[in-house]
Order: sequence, then C-alpha cells, then structure tokens
Amino acid sequence: MRLTELAHGGGCGCKLGPAVLSELLADQPITQAFPQLLVGNAESDDAAVWQIDERTCVVATTDFFMPMVDDARDFGRIAATNAISDIYAMGGRPIMALAILGMPINVMDPATIREILGGGADICAEAGIPIAGGHSIDAPEPIYGLAVIGLCAPEDLRRNGGARPGDALILTKPLGVGIYSNAIKKGTARAEDVAEMIESCTTLNRIGQDLSHLPEVHALTDVTGFGVLGHGMEMARGAGCGLRITRSALPLLDRAAELAESGHGTGASGRNWDAVGKAVRLPGDITEAERTILTDPQTSGGLLVAITPDAADRVLAQIRARHPKAAMIGSVVEGAGIEVV
Repeated sequence: MRLTELAHGGGCGCKLGPAVLSELLADQPITQAFPQLLVGNAESDDAAVWQIDERTCVVATTDFFMPMVDDARDFGRIAATNAISDIYAMGGRPIMALAILGMPINVMDPATIREILGGGADICAEAGIPIAGGHSIDAPEPIYGLAVIGLCAPEDLRRNGGARPGDALILTKPLGVGIYSNAIKKGTARAEDVAEMIESCTTLNRIGQDLSHLPEVHALTDVTGFGVLGHGMEMARGAGCGLRITRSALPLLDRAAELAESGHGTGASGRNWDAVGKAVRLPGDITEAERTILTDPQTSGGLLVAITPDAADRVLAQIRARHPKAAMIGSVVEGAGIEVV
C-alpha cells in the first residue's frame, strides 16, 4: 500500500481551516497576562516566544501532519523541514527538537517507520540540531512531525505583524505544493514533478535567521497551509495594513499553473478562500486556476518578507543564492485586506 493511501489528507493540507480553528480557539484564555510571553495565542504568528532576559528569547513551536509523498524518508524530511521553519520565520536559531510520531503499527512495516524517523533525523542534522526525545502512539493514520525549540535575541525577533506601508513583499519559495500533492495522490504527477516538489519542501528556511539581523526587514512569516492569501492576511491584520499582490509575479513550481488548470486544486484551497475571500479584492479577469494558486496550501513553503523598498533588490539577490525562484510579489499599503492585481 502506498504511504499516501494510508491517510485521508497530506502535508499542511491537513490543517484545520482558518474558520474552524478560529471557532475552536474562541474561548481559550489569552496568555499575554504573562509579561515574559512576547508572542502567544493572542497573535496568529508562527511560534511562541518567551523572553528569559535582556539578551535571550526562547522560541517554541510544534508541527506535524500525514504523508504527502510515498517515499517514507522523504516524508520524514519534509515534515522536519516544515516544523523547523517556524523557528526561522520568527528570526530564531533552532537548538533542538522532539519527535512526534503516530503510526498504524499493525499495518506499517517497522522498517518504513524507521525510514520516516531517519528522514527527520537527516534534516535535523542539516540544521545542526539533535532530536533529543519525543513521544509516539499507535494511530489509525501515519503522523510525523517535530516540536522545535530555538533561541533569538529580542532585537532579532520578527513577527508577522511588523510590516509597514511602503514595504516591499518578497516570497522565497515557489507556490504549488498542494496542487502537486493532489497530483501525486491521484497518480497524475510525473517523476520530475515529485522531485521538484521534494527539493523545495526539504530546503530549510535558514535564510530567515539571516534576515532577522537586518533592520530593513520588518516582518517575516512562513507560507504554509493557509496559502499565500491566508498567511498574507495574517500579516496584514497583524500590522493594521493592507497588501497588494501582483499575481504575475508569484513564483510557481514548474507545472503548478498547468495542474491547477486541469483540476488539481485541493479541498483545503476552497476552505482557505472561504476564510479570507470577503477581505480580498480580485481582478475581474482572474481565472479559477489563478485563484486556486493564491489559496493553495503549501507544505514547508517559503518565507513572506516585508522589507523597506530601498533594500529589497539587494536582499532579494542575497535570498536567491539559496532560493533561486524567490521573487518580489507586491507591497504593503495603507488600508486593510489584500488586493490582487
């Protein structure tokens, strides 16, 4: 049995929709009563941040999901890369991880599970951190991910709500992961599609740690399950600004547009649109495929960077040394919501 056949969904497409998540968290206590907690559940940010002293903050996150590829080691690598990304998206440096494992132990070969764990260990070694422990359960569907701890200096902390009107927007990785995942599950993806997606999804967002040292970078967030519109909306609301996104500037995986046009959008893409659509202004000639790309759930996606415009070209060139498809995709504007042009 293929690994993807053991799960009803895969990657960050498994995330609860923004509207459902908002309803579930509606009556949860606001944790900002703790003064050391700089970022908690009152914000829609990528990780929690606790300030220890004047020089050090602890950054903590957890992320896990079901398989989006059939190769067990690649599944482990993608899940680990995705989890560590939240630390980089806050401007942090990861220092250790704990494994989260749920497997249908009577269905899966133990050797396959070891490969998943090995893939996660490969990426943690690349990031220079240990897997220091973890927890496992017998589960009806395969689940793997990490809880990750990092550190940052208070002045290097970058929230998703720090954007300022006039800032340029840079996206570091191409869109289309959810569309490709759907093609893999349907058996219509080519070998080169799978290879391209895995290459993107297993590239660490280490550049976020470098960007956090630049005063010109005002905000960071990683684009994952809510798509570029969903995570862009979180940035806009956090900053009390609007975003203007140029659709023709969006970087894409090579066949993302073609597969979107042939009906490979995901259910999560529709849920993402339902959550943000009322606050998004689309051009009259936009196609269904283009809207699908805008709401496509990314797994281990790129960083959305808000940066002062006079530094944007220079920093984009720096980013492209690691992420060749990084692109300037728009700007931060006065107002609210997102305008797509």
